[in-house]
Amino acid sequence: MRPSENTFPNARILVIDDNAENVRLVQRFLEWAGYLNVKVMTDSAAALVTVKSYGPDIVLLDLHMPKPDGFEILAHLRGDESAYRSIPVLVLTADVSGEARAKALEAGASDFLTKPGEAQEILLRVRNFLETRRLHLEVEKNVEQLEVRVEVRTAELSTARREALESLARIAEFRDDETGQHTQRVGELSERIARALGESEEFIDELRLAAPLHDVGKVGLSDAILLKPGKYTKEETQAMRAHTTIGAEIFARSESPLMSLARDIALYHHERWDGKGYPSGLAGEAIPLAARIVSVADVYDALTHERPYKEAWSHEQAVDEMVFHSGKQFDPRVLEGFLTAIYTERRRLAA
Repeated sequence: MRPSENTFPNARILVIDDNAENVRLVQRFLEWAGYLNVKVMTDSAAALVTVKSYGPDIVLLDLHMPKPDGFEILAHLRGDESAYRSIPVLVLTADVSGEARAKALEAGASDFLTKPGEAQEILLRVRNFLETRRLHLEVEKNVEQLEVRVEVRTAELSTARREALESLARIAEFRDDETGQHTQRVGELSERIARALGESEEFIDELRLAAPLHDVGKVGLSDAILLKPGKYTKEETQAMRAHTTIGAEIFARSESPLMSLARDIALYHHERWDGKGYPSGLAGEAIPLAARIVSVADVYDALTHERPYKEAWSHEQAVDEMVFHSGKQFDPRVLEGFLTAIYTERRRLAA
């Protein structure tokens, strides 16, 4: 290979051999071939530090050296946690035994040549491995760029999803809460309860998005029922309760975990711990945790805010009522999380 044919003149080449004459010889014909960044060393003990600081594109490595020898250096470079696993390593050794060759290749050597070797053959191997290295780095760069694009797109989709879910929740809520704040408050309180219970951040994040959708099924109810100021008849009660199954149906065709969580909340947030709720009469832990949490947040917010059929209760009245129903309407553990969450928040606001 002539210097004019060198397509990688700036490639960083590291030669490690304890024989000074050998490294000088290899350095000379590499530089003759037009490589401008050739680094040679005879101290194998400093090899790994040099690899880290120099960042070679290829390593030419002798096997039989004082500790660490070439096999040990290879083992470090090819270790599971090594950042240098992709660097080509061309073994140059005077050991012509089949055992040495097999051991070196098994240890992760990219190829194996015996010394002194022909300069042209070594140069061809170096060029081929540098081409492989270039392709590998291009793939890595493309993957990194793709990952960045995916992260950006995921963030955009997450924002769009959040906005879509919030809008969907408000569609139902504006019909019996002109401010549209009930869904937001239920989502925020559900988040605080889940955090007080020690749930995972992933669960908390999805619950914060899904909880405001608990009453989305109200879009299927008539205003005559939804806005009625007095007590419901038996038929009207049945019609009102249908908002749970209507809400579940809205999310039934989606297989995403978030939509499945929203479905569980919409369908089961009126179930009771004692099994006397609706629509399925589930009891205890058969009720999904998210629905048990939202049930507590929903009732508290409904009690403490004015509705078409009632005046707002005080915080103390609402808490007393809910504690009375612990183990009946509400999961006792979730209610404890609720009490922790609201009193932590009240202490924060009072500070």
